[in-house]
Amino acid sequence: MSRLTPPRLTLTDAAVQRTLRHVPDPGTPPGWTPLTDEDYDHLAADLTRGHVGPIPIFAYGSLIWNPGFAVGPVRKAVAHGWHRSFCLEILQWRGSPDCPGLMMALERGGSATGLIMEIAEGHEAEALRALLKRELVAKELVDNVRWVRVKTERGVERALTFWAGPKGPMVVSLPPEVQAWRLAHACGHGGSGAQYLHNTVRKLEEYGLRDRNLSHLEHLTATEIARWPTGQGTIVPDT
Repeated sequence: MSRLTPPRLTLTDAAVQRTLRHVPDPGTPPGWTPLTDEDYDHLAADLTRGHVGPIPIFAYGSLIWNPGFAVGPVRKAVAHGWHRSFCLEILQWRGSPDCPGLMMALERGGSATGLIMEIAEGHEAEALRALLKRELVAKELVDNVRWVRVKTERGVERALTFWAGPKGPMVVSLPPEVQAWRLAHACGHGGSGAQYLHNTVRKLEEYGLRDRNLSHLEHLTATEIARWPTGQGTIVPDT
């Protein structure tokens, strides 16, 4: 008699809830230089110089489910030559010094499905400033925004995206099993890594989009959480 293959686990709302815990906001990391409103205005002007028409944003992670700006038309897009990667180690927001978390960026190679989310007409200045403040919290991060080419139903377009081509001390290269452990256990004042992964996968599915690597990572993360004793939440490693 053949042995039935157990179903692949996926993250559920209940599993994600187990990963959440209260973590105080530690504030701006030491050594980072805050940007002023004038800095953001200059950066916005530099990024959009020569651009005509609506400002398109390529969303592939949290911007898909929590854009935080006035959104106009939305359409599916694929960024060829880039792929999603949980390659940014973070000590706050969805991680902490005692249990570092991971955030996604775009790395070279492959392709990444996502959405073009145009900034709503009439809200360009305020929306772009809000985006820059959210994604680029210090001068040390200003290189983590760029224009990329994406393919949509209209053909090849250019769009702004964040955390593209990461480099620097935050970048790590971890095997999927280690990434999953981090996502399952890490939590900060902004939520948990598992929550971030879960929301991204679910929102992509709503648009009929799929990322095979994210689906595999979701299974590994759900499997890690399922190992925890009943009633137990996320475990903070001893330091």
